[in-house]
Amino acid sequence: MYTSRRRWLAACAGAVLLAVAGCTTTGTETTTTDSSTGTSSAQFPVTVTTAFGDVTIEKQPQRVVALGWSDAETALALGVQPVGASDWLAFEGDGQGVWAQGLYTTPPKILGTLEVDMEQVAALQPDLILDTRSSGKQERQDLLKGLGVPVVGMPAGRASYLTTWTEQLDLVGKALGKTAEAEALKTDLDKRFADAAAANPQFAGKTVSLISRTKTGYGAYVNSNRSEFMEKLGFVGAPELEKIKGENFSVQISAEQLNLLDADLNVVFMIGTTKQTLLDDKLFQAIPSVKAGHLVYLEDKTISTAFASASVLGLRHAIDKAVPLFATAAGS
Repeated sequence: MYTSRRRWLAACAGAVLLAVAGCTTTGTETTTTDSSTGTSSAQFPVTVTTAFGDVTIEKQPQRVVALGWSDAETALALGVQPVGASDWLAFEGDGQGVWAQGLYTTPPKILGTLEVDMEQVAALQPDLILDTRSSGKQERQDLLKGLGVPVVGMPAGRASYLTTWTEQLDLVGKALGKTAEAEALKTDLDKRFADAAAANPQFAGKTVSLISRTKTGYGAYVNSNRSEFMEKLGFVGAPELEKIKGENFSVQISAEQLNLLDADLNVVFMIGTTKQTLLDDKLFQAIPSVKAGHLVYLEDKTISTAFASASVLGLRHAIDKAVPLFATAAGS
């Protein structure tokens, strides 16, 4: 089986390389510049540093497959439409949230997430694969590299799925020859955060707990893109959660520990459950800050998935929609 697997990968790689070779330019052709983006093929080759080593991209990618969490919408934000993409948040359609609707002129082939069909990827004849926010498993990387095209994986030093929005933007921007555009998007989002914080000075120094409620129980996001979002607005983590967070992305909270969630503001992300479940939970409702009404139930799925996207476009949407809710709940 192992031998046949290797032969299949080799065949896929060969098919892709032949397709790419068919549309490459010769060294004697004139370098062109896209006036709408300011991108020039003179920027290439570029080398991108990842957890799996340096990846060199010889020329401007034309057929991008975006497999990592929010890689597709990051490419879209930079003006590039992937031919294939993974729909991690189950948006369906073109795999994008409302904040990225209308950015495709031709919808991509929707591919798998945890398990990717390599035959489907190969059939798209990609010349670049983006996988900057994913499991980071070597087996996945090896399968993708077996297709014979550059694969830009997660950055060095990051755990599974914890690539930050800035790291993702940097990696994708460089791979696509869009570093200037990526920097402009980063500057714009940082300004939006700064403006939101300045418009809400009451946020400064207030404590926040970011609560996840699933069918099985409670948790709190403590070292995550959500945490960074709140910090940029001026909030600090709930003190009791800060004591136990360590380097974890999130921590589980038992029914007996719910008072650890007490903070000036509670933000509740509901995953597979409903607001009514929380309203019926007497222990949760007894948390002092919850009892005082200092909480936001993120019932609007477009807002909660904007946070979950942890992309430049999704976070922009979250600022617009969630900050007014925080201002009301946190009070003065």
